[in-house]
Amino acid sequence: MGEKPLSRRTFLSAAGIAGLSAPLLAACGTSGPGDSGAKGGGKTLQAWVLVDQAQNRVQQGAITDFNKASASKVKLLPISSDGAAYTDKLRVGMGSPNPPDIFFNWGSGSIRNYVQTGGLVDLGPKLSSDTAWKNSFLPSVLDAGKIDGKYYGIPLRGMQPVILFYNKTLFAEQGQKPPATFDDLLKLVDFFKSKSIQPFALGGLDQWPNLMWLEYLVERTGGPSVFENIAAGKPGAWQDPAITTALQQIRDLVDRGAFGTNFNSVNYVKDGAGLLFAKGKAAMHLMGTWEVSNQVDRHKSFAAKDLSFAPFPLVTGGKGDPNAVVGNPTNYFSVSTKSADKDAAIDFLKKEMSSGAYVDALIKTGDVPAVAGIEGKLGASPQPDFARYVYQLVQKAPSFTLSWDQALAPQLKTPLLSNLQSVFTKKKSPEQFVSAMESVK
Repeated sequence: MGEKPLSRRTFLSAAGIAGLSAPLLAACGTSGPGDSGAKGGGKTLQAWVLVDQAQNRVQQGAITDFNKASASKVKLLPISSDGAAYTDKLRVGMGSPNPPDIFFNWGSGSIRNYVQTGGLVDLGPKLSSDTAWKNSFLPSVLDAGKIDGKYYGIPLRGMQPVILFYNKTLFAEQGQKPPATFDDLLKLVDFFKSKSIQPFALGGLDQWPNLMWLEYLVERTGGPSVFENIAAGKPGAWQDPAITTALQQIRDLVDRGAFGTNFNSVNYVKDGAGLLFAKGKAAMHLMGTWEVSNQVDRHKSFAAKDLSFAPFPLVTGGKGDPNAVVGNPTNYFSVSTKSADKDAAIDFLKKEMSSGAYVDALIKTGDVPAVAGIEGKLGASPQPDFARYVYQLVQKAPSFTLSWDQALAPQLKTPLLSNLQSVFTKKKSPEQFVSAMESVK
């Protein structure tokens, strides 16, 4: 199926890239914001990004195009191949007198502190005054970059929603269909269990795969506002009934044997869960879109003949829209309020981030850009059928909630994952989970 898309870890941290190419290094500036070295009296603006050879080439192409006609020049500055190291350096940079003019981020919790300290430009007025620019992006992804109702990020690259993968050959042999409702899903769990087939693969050892279940069940039961209140730090937000209901649903799945008996010893990153799925020992796998490339790389025959995909089912009576998705909407570019030339920085985003050349370049890398009206271009993707499915899934989604462990403040991430793991392993009740998360400050 062609070139491997970035994995979740890579998408989040751009890890695994050894370094920059020599031409790209040569393109990186060393001068800070405010440098007036650009010809014609303009400024030199720094655009900080993660090191990622394929993506950096795409970004450099956009910058080269912009610089041809702009007095102020943008310079690409790849900072690190590690997300944590990048975040640390960005924190120092944003606290300095010369922060980056434009910088890569994950939206939501990753930029909330900068918004609260007045460090970021509210892009909402610019988007409202240029509806063509605003409408050039898929609404659910653009909205996922908002903080407290205001736009602080412009989509920078592709989308990675969480999807329900299933073994279509196994389903056909057993006369089953992918679930349309959560009740259907429970029936499938009981059915495959009766056939001595593990219903779902789950890499519980890595903890973060557990979170996908909580995210989708809360979304379907209570709608996006439940997590929006948590992300905003509203008192008592973890006590929303949708949280307890979702945790009880997870406990029910565990009790039914949905994930087998040793899921807490199965990893995802070393292909433990993926192998169970590929060998037909598990019928389904809830995972991000990167599962396709993982299967293509490691289990080509399974990926070609047996792998299929469906949306997460609706929860009957739930408040959430069944078309809403969770996962990783995209990465964003934001603009510093201390930029030496904010107008030029915004002009760069307006001219380049949804341009035909930029979209084409992203698609060729295997990304599915968050840009409206590009259905006809997706045939150029290394995985065209899956690219079209992902695009349509997100296109009709009324909301796209960022993975909670990325959206929340850093001090909440470890308690969230460890407490949820305790629910999966039945060491904590749903009520104890809620109490534990409410106590984290």
